[in-house]
Amino acid sequence: MKKLTLILFCFITSVTFSQQIVTGIVTDVSGSPIPFVNITEKGSDKGTITDDDGKYTIAVDENAILVFSFVGFQTQEITVGTTNNIDITLLEGEALNTIIVVGSRSPKRTATDTPVAVDIIDMQDIVTKSGKIEINELLQYSAPSFNANKQSGSDGADHVDPASLRGLGPDQTLVLINGKRRHSSSLINIFGTRGRGNSGTDLNTIPATSIKRIEILRDGAAAQYGSDAIAGVINIVLKDNINKLSGSISYGAYNTNAKGDFPDGTPNTDGNRLDTENDGNRIADDKSFDGGSVKVTANYGVGIGEKGYINFTTEYLSKNKTLRPGFDFRRGFGEAAIDGFNLFVNASVPLSEKTELYAFGGRNYRDTDAFAFTRNGGERVVTEIYPDGFTPRITSNIIDNSISAGIRTETDSGWKIDLSNTWGKNNFHYFIEGTLNASLEENSPTEFDAGGHSLSQNTINLDFSKYYPKVAKGLNLAFGTEYRTENFIIFAGEEGSYATYDVNGLPITNPATQTQPIDPDSGQPRPGGSQGFPGYSPLNEVDRSRSNLSLYADAELDITDAFLLAGAARFENYSDFGSTVNGKLAFRIKASENINIRGSVSSGFRAPSLAQIYYNLRFTDFQGGIATETLLAPNNSPVTASFRIDRLKEETSLNASLGVTAKLGDFSATVDGYYIDIQDRIVLTGTFEATDIDNVNEAQFFANGVDTETVGMDLVLSWKGNYDFGTLSALLAGNVNNMYITAVNTDLDPDIFFGKREQAFLLASAPRSKFALNLNYNTDKFNAGLGLTRFSDITLVDFVDTEDEYGAKITADLTLGYKLSDQLKLTIGGNNITNEYPDQQNDGETEAGGYWDAVQMGFGGAYYYARLDFSF
Repeated sequence: MKKLTLILFCFITSVTFSQQIVTGIVTDVSGSPIPFVNITEKGSDKGTITDDDGKYTIAVDENAILVFSFVGFQTQEITVGTTNNIDITLLEGEALNTIIVVGSRSPKRTATDTPVAVDIIDMQDIVTKSGKIEINELLQYSAPSFNANKQSGSDGADHVDPASLRGLGPDQTLVLINGKRRHSSSLINIFGTRGRGNSGTDLNTIPATSIKRIEILRDGAAAQYGSDAIAGVINIVLKDNINKLSGSISYGAYNTNAKGDFPDGTPNTDGNRLDTENDGNRIADDKSFDGGSVKVTANYGVGIGEKGYINFTTEYLSKNKTLRPGFDFRRGFGEAAIDGFNLFVNASVPLSEKTELYAFGGRNYRDTDAFAFTRNGGERVVTEIYPDGFTPRITSNIIDNSISAGIRTETDSGWKIDLSNTWGKNNFHYFIEGTLNASLEENSPTEFDAGGHSLSQNTINLDFSKYYPKVAKGLNLAFGTEYRTENFIIFAGEEGSYATYDVNGLPITNPATQTQPIDPDSGQPRPGGSQGFPGYSPLNEVDRSRSNLSLYADAELDITDAFLLAGAARFENYSDFGSTVNGKLAFRIKASENINIRGSVSSGFRAPSLAQIYYNLRFTDFQGGIATETLLAPNNSPVTASFRIDRLKEETSLNASLGVTAKLGDFSATVDGYYIDIQDRIVLTGTFEATDIDNVNEAQFFANGVDTETVGMDLVLSWKGNYDFGTLSALLAGNVNNMYITAVNTDLDPDIFFGKREQAFLLASAPRSKFALNLNYNTDKFNAGLGLTRFSDITLVDFVDTEDEYGAKITADLTLGYKLSDQLKLTIGGNNITNEYPDQQNDGETEAGGYWDAVQMGFGGAYYYARLDFSF
């Protein structure tokens, strides 16, 4: 880091050239200002955009030519000469691509001239041309290295989809909203799912209708943004428009015709559905479609004074369960039902010409309902209540609240100052239905409050930045500090959800003197707790907090028109495990007017989450349909220490990337290779024999268990042509990703500590390759789109160490839209219209108990939809 600082200092102090500052305003023919107009200096990489009021400032060389371009307007070129103020009116005309970037604190950087890879996703465009109803689904088919999975039979993961960049963990991607850190979900994935042992940010708590664009920084950024940014950063920019009501009403459903050769009577092969309100058994009711989804959205903004605004978004979603073929021990294999309501607000109030007060935040409520594994008989079934067995349902109430507020100002000397406070809390509360506590026998209730968990986070930021146009070809300096506190809580459920009762109906507190009920058929003791998901007991309760203080500095220097050098350094101190320092160095070389070469190298880290340190639970783990009582012990417990599992420490990483960007007429391309080395990744171990612990067969733990290397490449090729008959465009986005486990860090039995099955889950976090081709045709009234996505093969390992192979699949999405009027647009279409499913497995050992696992392409089959968009 000392060498990096010295290099930057030498460049900054030794190379200076004369430049002039040009300011102005860009308007349309009516005199209204146009925000986000691209302004570049012709023949160089210098660029900026207009602000919300159409104003701009740019530093250029003498006698420069400025190029003004914006979607729907004609491009104009103006020679600067000696003029310091240029106001311009754009005329309507040819559509152009507008590009806006996060990941650089410089006010003049655009996506094509950044030293690292950035995706800019226009949400309005993909929302109105897609049948995807959640953020994770939209990004899965829009960003090359983003992956998300629907789950089944994975408890809380059925309700919160794990998502990742470049195949890394859900907790290794940092999420920002309007540039401010977003809190994580309180859920930690512990069952058979991608992201095992991780807690990610729940992107689906943010209404898609509230988002203007999403910016994905595909590069290690811990030195810039702190923990959780090993894989990259997702920045969500909220809408700020006013005096316009827009929204949509949509409905869609899945085709229940699952492909495969299933035994007669398998759930959902005979057109029957489950009695989801009772015991999970089938009742006669032929259905060709399921998973019906209704979504209603609205967005409206109001002006405050001359420059201020407050923008409101509300969103309602009601989605039914899906049911797909499963083995006898899994009569409820399918996606969860969701009833949710979202409210988001984004506001800004100018206090003076250069000072504004801003605030944004929202509330998300979701009521979810998912199937657990079926209980077919034995000591777990009370025949007086469920004569034919039962399929418990895990339902949950998820409440996610957030608010961020701050003040931004600019001093007369050009320093920009931003002071903010951001608070967020995720609360996850389990309610188990269609279940029983077998130790209460026929006196058992059939539903329980099982308790839950919450995570809250408060972040205070103070940031400074200044752009120096006369230092070399432009220098931007930024520094700041962040103070963050976090609190993780586990709260207990009602007694019947966790207790085991004796023959007299009293909770067992002394096994030596109390007798547990015995099943008359199997002769085995009847287990306690709610089945499907055991409740948290007072012994599981946790209320833990920590704090973090960080300092950062970064600089971007345009040494010449062709050479950019950037550097960053960050110091972090955590109250629970200590300090870390990380740095980053990046460059961009302009090989020609249309081709850039870029690259970066950085160190990174991720702090262990509070959930990974303190989470604990006793639960029933189904392995190939056989129930096993398992203890997940907290990392700081004597049980964990007795198994020689060390206290958790931070993960560390080394990131490197090298890429090229090209713009050749209507064609553009970006190709970026990357290397990510992560030491001491935190994983959830396999299960160790633990029969000496009361009522427990096995135990597992969180540990800094493995080292990994990831080598991959992101590819984005785009083309757009305007013709008399309409506009044609094509986009090919691809990712090739290879992860390798280079070490398993233990002196215990490695096959138990992190064996083949656990390794397969880690390696299958992303397919080895994903390529998406999107073809679109647009006219004033009509649009059509075809999307083809190829997911490569993946391999999972089941409970008997057999490899389950899932071959490569191609899914096809089709959309057709027509403008009924200036205010209304009707869209119909289908996702996965060829009804592709993962390869069928017939050994009964799949993780979720269906005839296939929850792989990247999904397991729901074809989905058909219709949507009416409105704008007034």
